Amino acid sequence: MAAYGLYTHIASNKFRSMLLLAGLFALVYVLVYAGALVAEVLSDSNRTVAFYLSHAFHDLIVAAPIATVVTVAWVLIAYFFHQSMIDAVTGGHDVTRQEEPRLYNLLENLCISRGITMPKLKIMESPALNAFATGLNPRQYSVTVTTGLLDALNDKEIEAVLGHELTHIKNGDVQLMVVAVIIAGVVGFFGELFFRLFTNFSWSSGGSWSSGSSSSSRSSSSSSDSKSSGGGAVIVIIIAVVLIVVAWLMSQVVKLALSRSREFLADAGSVELTKDPDAMISALRKIEGRGELPGATSAVMELCVDNPREGFADLFATHPSVQSRVDALVKFAGGHDPGPLPDPTEATDQPEAQADSQTTPPPLSQGPWGDAAGPASPPPVPTPSPSGTAAGNPMGPWGRH
Repeated sequence: MAAYGLYTHIASNKFRSMLLLAGLFALVYVLVYAGALVAEVLSDSNRTVAFYLSHAFHDLIVAAPIATVVTVAWVLIAYFFHQSMIDAVTGGHDVTRQEEPRLYNLLENLCISRGITMPKLKIMESPALNAFATGLNPRQYSVTVTTGLLDALNDKEIEAVLGHELTHIKNGDVQLMVVAVIIAGVVGFFGELFFRLFTNFSWSSGGSWSSGSSSSSRSSSSSSDSKSSGGGAVIVIIIAVVLIVVAWLMSQVVKLALSRSREFLADAGSVELTKDPDAMISALRKIEGRGELPGATSAVMELCVDNPREGFADLFATHPSVQSRVDALVKFAGGHDPGPLPDPTEATDQPEAQADSQTTPPPLSQGPWGDAAGPASPPPVPTPSPSGTAAGNPMGPWGRH
C-alpha cells in the first residue's frame, strides 16, 4: 500500500501545480473582462450589447499587463509569506526543543530515521485535535500541531500523525495545497472587488434606468431606442455577473484537483515510517469529529489531518472519511479497528448523579485502552471491570499481531 502509485502521485502533483498556476492567470483575465464590461456600462448605459462586448475586450488587452503584474506580485507574496498568513489565521507559533521536548524529539527521530530534512515545528493553541503541514520548499516546510492533539494522543499516536504530515511534504501534497490557497485568494479578492463595483453601479444607475423608461412612454421612436440600449446594458451586466460567479466557482472546483488518494498515501507513509498501523488507526479514531479549528478558513482546514464534512458538503470534501481511511489501513496494513469512540459531549450531558453511579472512563489523553505513558491493554469490553488490568504489550495498543 505504501508504494502503490507513489511516484505517479508525486509527478502528478507537480504537473497539477503548474497547471493550476496557469489556470490562475486565465481566471484573473476572465474577472478583468467582467470588470471591463461593468466599467463600459458605467461610462455609457445607452449602447448595444455588441458595442459593450467589443470595447470590453479592448479594455482587457490594455489592462492585461497590469493584471499580470498584480497576479505575479500576489503569487510572489504568497510564496514568501504564506506561512505568516496562515499563522496569523491560526495563531501558530514556532517552538524549540526546550519548549516542547516530547513533540520535538518525536519529529526529529522520524526525520533522522529516513533522512528527511527537519521541518519547523509549530504549536497552535486550540482544544481541537488536528495537525497540518505547510511550505513550498525545504526551507519553508513546517508542521503545526494543536495543543488539543498533544493532550489527547499518546506518543505512538502523535508519532503516527507526524509521519502522516511528513509524508505529505515528501509527496508534494503541501505544495499543491498552497497553490490552491493562492488561487482561491486571488480570485476571491478580484471577485469581491468587482461585486462591490457592480453593487455601487446598481444603486447609482437605478434612477437613470427608471427615468429612461418614463421618457420612453412619450414617443414610440425613443421607446424602441431605450429598449435596445437599456436592455443591452442589463444583458451585459448579467453577463459580467455570470463571469464573476463562474470564475469564483472554478476557483472552488480547483479543490477537486486535490485527489483524495493523497490522504490514503499519507496514512500509508506514516505506517511505513512508524511500522505501527494500529497507532495511526487509534489517532484517526481520536481525531474523528474533534478536528474543527475555530476561526480557521476552509483553505486551512483542507491542509489538516482531518477535515470533517457532512451531508451535501461531503460531495466536495478534499478528505475521505475517517472510516474509509481506517478500512484501508485494516485491509492493506494489517491494522485493527476498535471502532469509533463515543462523542465526548454526550458524556458531559449526563446528570451528575447518573455519572457518579457509573465507572469513570479514562481521560482521552490516556487513550481508551490504558495510560499513554505505560503499557497498553486490549480493546475494552462493553462493561470493563474496574480492577481488571491487562498486561502491557509494546507492539501496540491492540496486542501482538
